[in-house]
Amino acid sequence: MADRRRQAAALRYDRGKDSAPRIVAKGKGAVADKILEIARHHGIPIREDRELVQMLASLDLYQEIPPDLYKAVAEILAFLYSLNRGAGSPGRQGP
Repeated sequence: MADRRRQAAALRYDRGKDSAPRIVAKGKGAVADKILEIARHHGIPIREDRELVQMLASLDLYQEIPPDLYKAVAEILAFLYSLNRGAGSPGRQGP
């Protein structure tokens, strides 16, 4: 039987430091709910993609995403950049 609990994964990308986005949080159930709660609290947009989150959840924490996931993550980044442009925001820099 497939695990149908909510899953979440969080990425971080520091252009000057990272060569690719990194997994900074991942989890199922209550942990996923907490990740989503923190994202909402900080105004971080959430994108649902069940297949991608399953692939990201299989990675180790702080691991850069592998090249075979670049296209999928690039589509999400393009989505986020379009949200920032639409809101008139110059973008959010991570700590």
